[in-house]
Amino acid sequence: MQHEITRAIPLLDRRGELTEPGYAKSLLPVYDRRAVKASPLRIKEWDYYYVGNDRFGVALTVSDNGYLGLDSVSLLSFAGQPWQITKSPIRPLSLGRTGLPASSACGVTASSGRRHALCFRHVDHPRFGPARELTFHMDRFRDGEALDGRLYLFDEPEQSMVICTPFDKPGHFYFNQKINCLRASGEVTLGVERFVFDPSESFGVLDWGRGVWTYHNTWYWGSASGLLDGVPFGFNIGYGFGSSLAATENMLFYGGLAHKLSGVVFHIPRRDGRADYLSPWSFSSDDGRFSMDFRPVLDRAAKLSTGPVSSDQHQVFGRFSGRARLDDGRVLEIRDLMGFAERVENRW
Repeated sequence: MQHEITRAIPLLDRRGELTEPGYAKSLLPVYDRRAVKASPLRIKEWDYYYVGNDRFGVALTVSDNGYLGLDSVSLLSFAGQPWQITKSPIRPLSLGRTGLPASSACGVTASSGRRHALCFRHVDHPRFGPARELTFHMDRFRDGEALDGRLYLFDEPEQSMVICTPFDKPGHFYFNQKINCLRASGEVTLGVERFVFDPSESFGVLDWGRGVWTYHNTWYWGSASGLLDGVPFGFNIGYGFGSSLAATENMLFYGGLAHKLSGVVFHIPRRDGRADYLSPWSFSSDDGRFSMDFRPVLDRAAKLSTGPVSSDQHQVFGRFSGRARLDDGRVLEIRDLMGFAERVENRW
């Protein structure tokens, strides 16, 4: 059963519980941090963008997780011998002071430190029209070289994935929007090296979320955006957070419209009893509408363990090939669509 939210509603009731668990195709639920019934130490708010093409990509994060804030920049290269660099300055006891917007549709997300700065804002671009401007700088990103970037995301699709997922624990929830198939234009420089994002081949995805989570979670997320015979196509797949009885967050996007999927399972290969992230994966859905193979190119892995806090992250970039069926029954054939799939286990 997939319950669709079709009207604007407050996200939370007076007890801090979700008013209507389910999914929507636009940001209909209204988030108000003041309605959250949890310690500021436990409230998690984040804006994450990934922008890429077949050859390279950049990932940007500004998050306020209560007891700490995190600003992160990753630069990834998929050509030749793949490589990635990630720098993630931490801000202790951010406690909501980052001031992240209550909606992804307006406001400014900004954070900075002694050697870095990130800013995400809405602009009216003279060429692209309404756009999201992503600017960022980080000193000593590689061998003393600074990283700088200015990217524009535009042609925002009419529909996106919005999910309101409850946990079994009172006052805990996961509220999230994923916007796929954003056209991308701009440039990133690392020293004298330039990475130019051409909108004919470059796309971005926004992962915008607010919530209060339980302490130990393992989530799975996959995303891809590109062109299929000249038409923007992408998908969002995932599970692991809370109860998906009301709805899953699995969707196809084609020509700006969303097509809802049921459950999707990640089949991650194993070797010697452990996940083998760089061997081929596969994905399948219980409604038979999504079947995909995945050839990994690069594992952006990170592991942290400090006292009661730990995080084991594997965001794997690679190429998807397979089939997806739209709501009207049309079957799309996908070949070598660049994207990523991840498994993340957190205790925090």
